[in-house]
Amino acid sequence: MEERGQRFAEKSTKDVARFADMFAAMGTEPRLRIMQLLLSAHPEGMVVGDVQAELEIPNSTLSHHLEKLKNEGLVNVRRESTFMRYTANTEALRELLQFLYAECCTRNQAVKPQSIIQISKQESER
Repeated sequence: MEERGQRFAEKSTKDVARFADMFAAMGTEPRLRIMQLLLSAHPEGMVVGDVQAELEIPNSTLSHHLEKLKNEGLVNVRRESTFMRYTANTEALRELLQFLYAECCTRNQAVKPQSIIQISKQESER
């Protein structure tokens, strides 16, 4: 029994560290804007030039931000001829949201699940 609890704690610690790194990667305004843009373009994603034109981020800076997001598993990239197409990694984002949801909305009901859904609906109606 104790061994199982230790494995759970180790896994939980690794998950927390991974999620902390993901949050840190999104912790700047440009990277958060990139994530919003890529999510709005889901599932097709966008080529780098279109991201740059939309957000008006200098290309060298954009490359740095995209690399950081890719390294933390928040975006996927694939080559299309001479272009690089980026997409939001919705699976990683789902895991991140599940982690938060489990702590805030199921264990102690600090935030009521209905209020999250309500906020999401209000945002989409704007």
